[in-house]
Amino acid sequence: MPERQNPAIKDPELYEKLRDEGASKGKAARISNAAAKQGRSAIGEKGGESGSYDDWTVARLRERAKEIGLTGYSDKRKSELIAMLRDS
Repeated sequence: MPERQNPAIKDPELYEKLRDEGASKGKAARISNAAAKQGRSAIGEKGGESGSYDDWTVARLRERAKEIGLTGYSDKRKSELIAMLRDS
């Protein structure tokens, strides 16, 4: 039986590569869809240095979790918020 592909994934090859490397389903989907839309080289140029989440306040971590669409973050401790953000 052939493997069923998710039609929402625009670059399944890149999605599977990212998943094999340990990216979450959501992160792999976002990157592969952006790469399909804008080209892989354009996505590679987008990245940059980011400050450490360890230096952020809990309020800022919760704000970031909300920005990227995470749920269940309101009762988390700082270390748990950081783990959620890094896994997304």
